[in-house]
Amino acid sequence: MKLFLPGPVSVREEVLKQFEKPVIGHRTKEASEIQKSITINMQKVFGTKEEILLSTSSGTGLMEGAIRSCTKNRALICSIGTFGDLWQRLGLENGIETDILRSDPGEATDPNKLEEALKKKEYDFVGITHNETSSGILNNLSELEEVIKKYPNIVWAIDTVSSAGGTPIDQDKYGIDIAITSSQKCLGLVPGLSFASFSQKAVEKAKTVENRGHYLDLLLLYNFIKEHDYQYPSTPAISNMVSAAYQLDYIINEEGLDNRFKRHKEMSDYFKDWANENFEVFGNKNYLSPTITCVKNTRGLDFDELSKDFVDKGFLISNGYGELAGKTFRVGHMGDTSMEDMKEFTKTFEEILRK
Repeated sequence: MKLFLPGPVSVREEVLKQFEKPVIGHRTKEASEIQKSITINMQKVFGTKEEILLSTSSGTGLMEGAIRSCTKNRALICSIGTFGDLWQRLGLENGIETDILRSDPGEATDPNKLEEALKKKEYDFVGITHNETSSGILNNLSELEEVIKKYPNIVWAIDTVSSAGGTPIDQDKYGIDIAITSSQKCLGLVPGLSFASFSQKAVEKAKTVENRGHYLDLLLLYNFIKEHDYQYPSTPAISNMVSAAYQLDYIINEEGLDNRFKRHKEMSDYFKDWANENFEVFGNKNYLSPTITCVKNTRGLDFDELSKDFVDKGFLISNGYGELAGKTFRVGHMGDTSMEDMKEFTKTFEEILRK
């Protein structure tokens, strides 16, 4: 089954074969070396010199860890869809006063509205979705940086779950403190790991926060890997880490990040052109994601029937998410998917439409 979902993605056979290797001890020197390799390559993916933390969880785990570990007084979440709304809930459910700035469906975060919000209350944490999986919208980090840099006490965290490895993040260029992503999307890995950068500014803020929890306490993870040669306080998913180290080496040293970014953009441009000819791409055309396309269901197709037709031909796509279910459907073009794969997909889609 070929996955054209907004995650998880199809995984290369060579990556899956890494799970056939014998399990190693997570307190060994070999485990430390694997983690160091992951750190070096994830720093390149994020565009940062800051420390990298791993979690045996989805990206949601580290989103929860970030807002809980680095909010002393009040948090603001900028939501451009369902997963931004989720980040606010994570704050509220952890007893944190968490406000939300919602954009209209299909729109990016308005920097003017962000500035208005930051003037009204004193925030020490701002969480922003970089690439929204539910709507196919990519925030412009340059526009938002112009506002956030005026507030030096704010820890700025971004959700790059569906963008890291598929488009540049340039964390240090924009002064971002925490960037969070997951294994199962643009990185082309199986689900089960999440990664976060953790700036020195975030470290210092976390030191002032009480009740950071335990398993997702980012300061605890940071201190432990520093003191124990890149090992973790709890047993990590060590086989997933072996696979991640292998794939990240491929991304950085074989394909190359620039080539990977170029491939994602080419696939996105190709599919969006096709979608606009046959349907209509959802969202503001100035902020469209390079890793996922949300398509308006202008033909009024029954998604369950459409999905069944695709499954019969060996493909999986995804319905719209939340309030966009039925009104849109989503096609992922990320990870190690190729242009040849995209052309096969659109050819199959045309056959289904002619049925």
